[in-house]
Amino acid sequence: MKFPGTQHRVFKALEMALISLMLYVPVLRAQEPQVQQLTAPPPVKVISMAEREQMSEAREPKARIRLTIELAENHLLKAEQETNQHNYESASSELGRYWALIENGLAFLRGMTPDRNKTRDLYKRLELALRAHGPRLTSLRRSTPLEYAVWIKEVEDVARKARTEALNSFYGDTVFREGQQKPVNRPNKQPDKNAGLGDKPR
Repeated sequence: MKFPGTQHRVFKALEMALISLMLYVPVLRAQEPQVQQLTAPPPVKVISMAEREQMSEAREPKARIRLTIELAENHLLKAEQETNQHNYESASSELGRYWALIENGLAFLRGMTPDRNKTRDLYKRLELALRAHGPRLTSLRRSTPLEYAVWIKEVEDVARKARTEALNSFYGDTVFREGQQKPVNRPNKQPDKNAGLGDKPR
């Protein structure tokens, strides 16, 4: 015996449940927590107005590079102090200022007359400073959360490339970059004048 009225009510209830489910799922998705950003914003490369005024007052190139290195080291020290206190955003800001000063120092040296002893001495001074900064940057990166550490790795790469540029400028063509091979001079093959006249070449 069939009950058409009951069957109709069951279908109606299923239909309403399906509609409710379709409306409920998007609401659930909207309430899901947003995925946390894995990478922090990059540090802003900026040189303060006070630092720019100091550098413009240093008229001698030696004084200018010495001051640039000193200012950069101050920001690196502050970044280390902020990292020790777990103020990673402030540390990142200090590294952005460090980054800007290193690039500014290189740009200044590029504008000088190359292949002069004075220019080479300044490049050497910058290279020695960057060599000392390398382990400190690595230590910072290892004690910093990943979202900030990726930018410290970027600063490390910039400092390493700057050091390579300084070395290449100081030593000229005698320094080969990593992976670069010295060209091998191969003797030109010349036809043997005696070929075909005597014994066959072995």
